[in-house]
Amino acid sequence: MDGKITALIMAGKRSGIMDPLATRAGVSQKCVAPVLGVPMIERVLKEVAGCDQIGAIHIVAHEADEIKALPTARALSAEGRLHFKEGKFNIVDSVFSGAEGASFPLMITTADNCLVTSDGYAEFIDKALSAEAGAAAALARKEDVQAADPEGQKKFYEFSDGGYSNCNTYWIGSDEALKAAEIMREGGQFVKFPKRIAKAFGWMNLVRFYFGWGTKEMIFEQVSKRFGFKLVPIVMSRGEFAIDVDNERTFEVTERLLKKRAAAAG
Repeated sequence: MDGKITALIMAGKRSGIMDPLATRAGVSQKCVAPVLGVPMIERVLKEVAGCDQIGAIHIVAHEADEIKALPTARALSAEGRLHFKEGKFNIVDSVFSGAEGASFPLMITTADNCLVTSDGYAEFIDKALSAEAGAAAALARKEDVQAADPEGQKKFYEFSDGGYSNCNTYWIGSDEALKAAEIMREGGQFVKFPKRIAKAFGWMNLVRFYFGWGTKEMIFEQVSKRFGFKLVPIVMSRGEFAIDVDNERTFEVTERLLKKRAAAAG
């Protein structure tokens, strides 16, 4: 896939924990639970595959068989474009597993990102390339997220230039940037463990972030210095890209927004 971006779709499951949305849908993992009648990962896979900048697609999963049986997965596998990689115990090892045999840059997204479109992925890739990012994270403005749906997100990262929400879409520009993910290995639920954040990013960066001292660009620049490569915040044009299917509330929000989108499309 010369000149194309490799996409990693993270479709793992928590060890020993059955997701409530999967239980309700009668499936073994959340990523194949239907949203508005279509399995989550089927939606995501279609949008990722429909982005012209993306070539090879790697799905990182603990249980691949349910996913392989889906129509889009079958078609892309037959084309030789889709490859399955083994999900590991933690997110960092799962990313390393997904990156095996891949060419850089990598774009990482999640199997529950049901509202991100092919155009959204293209926007993120174009902005990452334009910024010459070593690594990047997609963000949406608080006001855009709330305008999309007031119930879409409850928590935001606050910087001096405003509030932002994570869109669960990331960029890794090189093998060097991928190796830097090692520092995140102990992270787990990062926001709940400030000492782990401090170990990764430094105490001053943690203080700046906690008190909202500095713009997002300033914070990312400071973290870039610690990592040794350019880490870039990429602001997306649509607030709904920050809403993924985490629970019953966001499930209902996602279905509501998908219905609205379908009605607008005629």
